[in-house]
Amino acid sequence: MKTTFDLPDQLMADAMKTGCGTTKTATIIYALEQLVRADKLAKLRALRGSMPDFDLNLNALRGRVA
Repeated sequence: MKTTFDLPDQLMADAMKTGCGTTKTATIIYALEQLVRADKLAKLRALRGSMPDFDLNLNALRGRVA
């Protein structure tokens, strides 16, 4: 998708210096991927402890003798 942005030059230069992309397009794609990844991780963290009745015995699942 072609889109036109008006981005601060210094912000783009700083982002490109971090090594996340060698071109402006690659830098923006990387930043968007990281934004989506961070959102997914936050949603997973929010689920932590939300299944109190979930009893899982990894040793039994893996066929180990306790």
